Amino acid sequence: MVRSDRAASGVIFSLDTETGFREVVFITGAYGLDENVVQGTVDPDEFYVFKPTLRLGHRVVLRRKLGGKEIRMVYAKVAGRETTRNVPTPRDDQQRYCISDDEVLVLADAAIKIEDHYSRKAGRPTPMDVEWAKDGLDGQLYIVQARPETVASQKPLSLVHEYRLAAKGTVRASGRAVGGTIASGRARVITDVAQLNEFKPGEVLVADTTTPDWGTVMKIAAAVVTNCGGRTCHAAIVARELGIPAVVGCD
Repeated sequence: MVRSDRAASGVIFSLDTETGFREVVFITGAYGLDENVVQGTVDPDEFYVFKPTLRLGHRVVLRRKLGGKEIRMVYAKVAGRETTRNVPTPRDDQQRYCISDDEVLVLADAAIKIEDHYSRKAGRPTPMDVEWAKDGLDGQLYIVQARPETVASQKPLSLVHEYRLAAKGTVRASGRAVGGTIASGRARVITDVAQLNEFKPGEVLVADTTTPDWGTVMKIAAAVVTNCGGRTCHAAIVARELGIPAVVGCD
């Protein structure tokens, strides 16, 4: 109903997903429908806004990171066939942020209001996981879903685990880190879902992206590495829930 196929969409967390720090709003976004951001088939833009200063009227984006946004999901034009399709994002669009700083701050304001509302309702602080969409026809921003965040918000704030590598090898791939732990194992590259039955406990899952159907395999993996996706994609969220490290968006 929101024509984000002609604009942008994404995900908001009212805390930092890696550390559980509750004084920031973390926003991700990319062009087109939100499915690509959620499923991790696109590397989105990232934005951080500091809550205390925003509440005081200081409207500043604390940090931003440009994502690749190589593809965008749009509605298919041929009726009766596929309902959506991915098309290449023009190079100029890839090299600019999908929303403006003013729009980032509008979304951050909305996330704080949603968190405050559900915190009062629950009688305790309730960090939220929110999905948003921008309509390319009317130019407005819409909140399309909100639910409690269930992983980072459960971490005890007084407890910190720190891991350090005893030695370093040759870097084969790099991307966006999910989790601060260290893992090792045989790399199992999955290029087709039919190969999932070959996966063995303790291996490192390497794939373009993951889907909910891969949950059983991810539960026995030592770690996850994906070519696509940002830190709010399926692979990242499930890795956090399972307590295993991941590197996403390796391109």
